[in-house]
Amino acid sequence: MTLYTATEEEQNLLIVPARYRGRWVMAAVVVLGVALMAYGMVTNQRFQWGTVGEYLFAAPVLAGLGNTLMLTAVSMAIGIVLGIAVAVCRLSPNPILSSAAWAYSWFFRGTPLMVQLLFWFFMAALVPKLVLGVPFGPSFFEISTNTLISPFTAAILGLSLNEGAYMGEIVRSGIRAIPVGQTEAAKAMGMTRLQTMRRVILPQAMRVIIPPTGNETIGMLKYTSLVIVIGYSELLTSVSIIYSRTFQTIPLLIVAALWYLAVTAVLSVGQYYVERHFERGFTPMKAAKALPKTAANVLLKAGLPPASSASLAMPSGSAEELEKVK
Repeated sequence: MTLYTATEEEQNLLIVPARYRGRWVMAAVVVLGVALMAYGMVTNQRFQWGTVGEYLFAAPVLAGLGNTLMLTAVSMAIGIVLGIAVAVCRLSPNPILSSAAWAYSWFFRGTPLMVQLLFWFFMAALVPKLVLGVPFGPSFFEISTNTLISPFTAAILGLSLNEGAYMGEIVRSGIRAIPVGQTEAAKAMGMTRLQTMRRVILPQAMRVIIPPTGNETIGMLKYTSLVIVIGYSELLTSVSIIYSRTFQTIPLLIVAALWYLAVTAVLSVGQYYVERHFERGFTPMKAAKALPKTAANVLLKAGLPPASSASLAMPSGSAEELEKVK
């Protein structure tokens, strides 16, 4: 094999994209389907859009939405902290810590979230009182479990502990994505394990951790609807109380769905900007995206050096054969 160097004229040849008529046909079918669905939703009187507009900004619905946002924020904050701790313990050389972290992830990922919520809510059936004192001696403090674990407390415990198990796996995968050489270099500089994790590993791992964490946050927003089983008044519970009184089930469910969609859209935009922030320095040759679509620039966008973009592998042969190829 010999190298054939393309001429300057050949390097500047414009690349014409192929025309895919099937894609336009499928796009037309999708647009038509969406238009028909929209027409059906607008013209079908059973959707009761007037009732939807009436309850969309009703005080009970907005109060439930506020509780949903609070549950999402608090549970995700606790879940992220727990996830980092679980991930660090899973990667610890200490077998006791790593085994305990594995058991935590196994248990909370292996049982349904609704079961966990119900378990925490009915904890008083198992432990009627929480007592602090000396074993077989006097107690210094005791409190009824029913008083301590309200529906809100049970919701936070169930959601955050369950989320901590999933976040532990997400953080662990992000940490393992960082080359081992980073840790070795930090050790050579005299950093402790905690300093290495906080200053070297986690900042780089955020690029891998952020996308699934954003997905988990959006998922948490929807998981909060499960606390309806323990009677906490979040968004779905609020609309269910209204439609159980007015029997307008579909319009009220549409109200809840619209609010979930709106908050999800805001979270998705926030996730996009956070991802873009942590992607800085990892996206190669961003400036190449603005270059003209020539043969040399296409290879340049692929990350090849300029010298390679002008060299193509050609079969070996005489100079006359190479001239014919040219």
